Amino acid sequence: MKNSPVRVMLIGAAGRMGKTVLDLAQSDREIEIAARCDLDDSIEPAMKHCDVAIDFSQADSKTIEETAHSIPIVLASNFSVGVNVLFWLTQKAAELLGSDFNPEIVETHHKIKKDAPSGTAKTLAEILKVARNSEIPIQSIREGDVVGEHSVVFGGADERLELTHRAANRGIFARGALRAAKWIVDKPPRLYSMQDVLGL
Repeated sequence: MKNSPVRVMLIGAAGRMGKTVLDLAQSDREIEIAARCDLDDSIEPAMKHCDVAIDFSQADSKTIEETAHSIPIVLASNFSVGVNVLFWLTQKAAELLGSDFNPEIVETHHKIKKDAPSGTAKTLAEILKVARNSEIPIQSIREGDVVGEHSVVFGGADERLELTHRAANRGIFARGALRAAKWIVDKPPRLYSMQDVLGL
């Protein structure tokens, strides 16, 4: 990484995640929020003074894939470092445990979360589906103010293995996004994942 701070254009700066990124960036000497954009703001002028953009908005996956032919992009359903290690561990566990263990996913979020199952649970299910070539049951719970909990349970004869990640606050997603922003500078155009960022 270069010696000067990575200049970040923050898209959706006024949103909940945007504000969290701003707060964390203030104490990170390797990051400079050089531009902030929100709805109806023109992005192109700000891009000239930035090395990388962080965008937590909803984007069409086809558009992202096309854009990745010309610029490097880190795309993730969840930017938490811990969750991405959970993805990796889930894949390894499925491979090592084999067909004697049946996996299922349990995810819990706050009661106002709109999607069920969550994007993270869907990613876990996709990982397990590739390993097992079958649909994986997902139990979605919506209660209280839970930020996010995801468990992958492998049930076997007389034993079970559980892999669990619990999010205490939304700062974990912003922290992961900042880590990805530092990592992707000067990378060749391509669609990357957080597993690439973490070297998994």
